[in-house]
Amino acid sequence: MGSIEAVLDLDKMRAEIAVLEDQAAAPSLWDDPEAAQKITSKLSHLQAELRKTEALRSRIDDVEVLFELAESEADADARTEAESELASVKKALDEMEVRTLLSGEYDERQALVNIRAEAGGVDAADFAEQLQRMYIRWAERHDYPTEVYETSYAEEAGIKSTTFVVKAPYAYGTLSVEQGTHRLVRISPFDNQGRRQTSFAGVEVLPVVESSDHVEIDETELRVDVYRASGPGGQGVNTTDSAVRITHIPTGIVVSCQNERSQIQNKASAMNVLQAKLLERRRQEEQAKMDALKGDGGNSWGNQMRSYVLHPYQMVKDLRTEFEVGNPQGVLDGEIDGFLEAGIRWRKQQER
Repeated sequence: MGSIEAVLDLDKMRAEIAVLEDQAAAPSLWDDPEAAQKITSKLSHLQAELRKTEALRSRIDDVEVLFELAESEADADARTEAESELASVKKALDEMEVRTLLSGEYDERQALVNIRAEAGGVDAADFAEQLQRMYIRWAERHDYPTEVYETSYAEEAGIKSTTFVVKAPYAYGTLSVEQGTHRLVRISPFDNQGRRQTSFAGVEVLPVVESSDHVEIDETELRVDVYRASGPGGQGVNTTDSAVRITHIPTGIVVSCQNERSQIQNKASAMNVLQAKLLERRRQEEQAKMDALKGDGGNSWGNQMRSYVLHPYQMVKDLRTEFEVGNPQGVLDGEIDGFLEAGIRWRKQQER
């Protein structure tokens, strides 16, 4: 516990909380709603992390007392209770240790998640929608706000693609291990012969861009198209051409946003997504240069990273970490913390 407290630097955390509390108390705080939201969100996160750390320290001290009492009174029930609490404390310590491993340049950022259906037709589109629900349910379990920027619905069922943001500190560092191709094996509900189908969906995770990132975009290199936002089955979401699609001509990157009523708001959100993609592109180029200098080709995770098997057996397995569970429905309902923890630990080992 002492090493975790040292890494988290509780004194520095308390000092940062004090500064944020002063900023949050300023009468002019909500003159800039976006900045105010960042301040209050970071303050809330740090306060919760400090409370969690202090509470865990208190629980560790209490466990020692429980074992001492059980030994002195030779009380079997008290010892069972102490052992149960020790197991719970160890689990909480493991979770907190994972947080200390999030030390990358952008790890503390919010996360921008893009999911797209790949091979597998309508099953792939359905799987992409299941993955969107999985991540949003995971965020809800942790009380992390989310905002869907854009969803492109498939004709028969599911979605072609979606982009959403998870508005929580360290969301990027946590979810970035989810990047890659996810594979689903099941009896297709869309096949009238009940055959087994394998389908794929791709997950991309980007750090949300901040004003300090200096991602310069030349407006003359953009093509901006406006169109009417649509919902499932091609239904019109509104009656105006408010949805925005932006193409960055030099790179061919295309982003779109349709969640806002205003074309101006949608363009601003789409520009944020484009900046995040260009920032990630720059980061990857810099990493490629470093890998070339090291001469090791980098630590590629490969393309396919997780399998969700619903038939002929029930299993979700991460192909990098070997972490697996036999409850696919629980995973698809957002119970992915075990996969995230294993992925973060695996990534740290790869960096050594």
